[in-house]
Amino acid sequence: MGADFNSHAEEHNPTCLPDTRVDLLHDINKWIEDPNAKAVFWLNGMAGTGKSTISRTLARSSYDRGQLGASFFFKRGEVDRGDVSKFFTTISSQLIQQNPALAVYVKEAIDTDPAICNKIMREQFEKLILTPLSKVFSRDRKADVLVIVIDALDECDRDKDVGLLIRLLSRANASNSPRLRVFLTSRPELPIRLGFHDIRGTYQDLILHEIEQPIIEHDLSIYFKHELAKIRYEYNKSARQHQQLPLTWPEESDVQTLIQMAIPLFIFAATACRFLADRRTGTPDMKLQRILKHQTRSQESKLDATYLPVLDQLLVGLSASEETEVLGLFKHLVGSVIFLANPLSTLALAHLLSISEDVINNHFNYLHSVLSIPSLPDSPVRLLHLSFRDFLIDPSKRGKTPFWVDEKETHKRLAADCLRIMNKTLCIDICQVRWPGTTHTSIDPQTICDKLPPDVQYACQYWVYHVQQAENPLVDNSQIHYFLQQHFLHWLEALSLMERASESLQNIRILQSLLQV
Repeated sequence: MGADFNSHAEEHNPTCLPDTRVDLLHDINKWIEDPNAKAVFWLNGMAGTGKSTISRTLARSSYDRGQLGASFFFKRGEVDRGDVSKFFTTISSQLIQQNPALAVYVKEAIDTDPAICNKIMREQFEKLILTPLSKVFSRDRKADVLVIVIDALDECDRDKDVGLLIRLLSRANASNSPRLRVFLTSRPELPIRLGFHDIRGTYQDLILHEIEQPIIEHDLSIYFKHELAKIRYEYNKSARQHQQLPLTWPEESDVQTLIQMAIPLFIFAATACRFLADRRTGTPDMKLQRILKHQTRSQESKLDATYLPVLDQLLVGLSASEETEVLGLFKHLVGSVIFLANPLSTLALAHLLSISEDVINNHFNYLHSVLSIPSLPDSPVRLLHLSFRDFLIDPSKRGKTPFWVDEKETHKRLAADCLRIMNKTLCIDICQVRWPGTTHTSIDPQTICDKLPPDVQYACQYWVYHVQQAENPLVDNSQIHYFLQQHFLHWLEALSLMERASESLQNIRILQSLLQV
């Protein structure tokens, strides 16, 4: 769910503004149309250089031309989008939506091998994608093009899966018909570089952060001027006459400073403009001055200039004791958000973390520039960009910034939160069906939701994950030992009601690996 470019989860994420990324998008579209081009185009670049925006733009234009076969936007911190377990089945499903004639051949593959969705990646790729495509498209339709857009491969958790996926995708033209074009983006991380090294000669690539600086400056200039004019207009609509921003705001020199601060990070530009537009914490001009104070030429400090103006406002005017309290809340709340296995709503977070929903909402009021915080209490809170997580957990910032988050300690606390809420909730026959052997399909789904609300479901699914990430071995007479003694069967029952029984064995194996012998 949420993996395709036009999903609700991706709905508010931007595409390229007109007259930006012109040459790059032209080159990509030329690659798509070239019958002799390589099957794979790898766009790589450092965090925040605009890869996902380009992916969304390409997916949208391909969709409008009827050429988009499928898209998959990886996202770390959302389990189904953070690994490859559902990658090929999702791509196959989208291809069927684009061409329903594929359905009969995919069904044929599933009928022949009902367990195909749990088989190795190579079998899934061949039986659910390549073979059905070959059967549907006859040889006289070789001119047909299907584009598959894969964004943020670096957010796929397992390095070995990344390398294998790259090798499989390099065989995209093995279907013969139609002509497949796989557009893939990632950071230039070692496992991905090694994966592409193994298929050298079979792909085309471009390094985004090495594009000539005048082109990046041009695009950033258009972006800033467009967004800042919109911010000025929206602010002046409701500001009193004497408080309105002049038509000359911001000064051209300030715009040029912002551009130089941003190069080559488009995430700096996007975060800065979201920060300036958020009126809850000051006027646009006041906040612009805060950003300009962080001018730096150091690439290492680019993320400081991106995120510190947003975070520093949390501590303005606080006493030492109040500052300690706010930082503790920040590390518990925001630290949890960036390490959750799947995003949760503010309501579910309040229950899971045992923090008042009002306190959470008040804290989040300062963080709309870095988190996607929906207005509805039952919609999930998400990271706007993975670089915010990178910034918070950077080991080099330990002791240097008060906002540094300890990854293992956060997972340890989340595991404890999960155990607390399960100890409080789980019991025998939680849905009170009173008849052994009753299948979950015969139980009213609303009853299951009432007895196992989102925070409890999260705890049941992911407490083992957090224990594993905390890297604490299991020992006798611990909180975990007590939980398993009291609620092991209740936990398995809950997973079954949630239709997650297949995950039970995997969780038990993880627990066994953590046991001290």
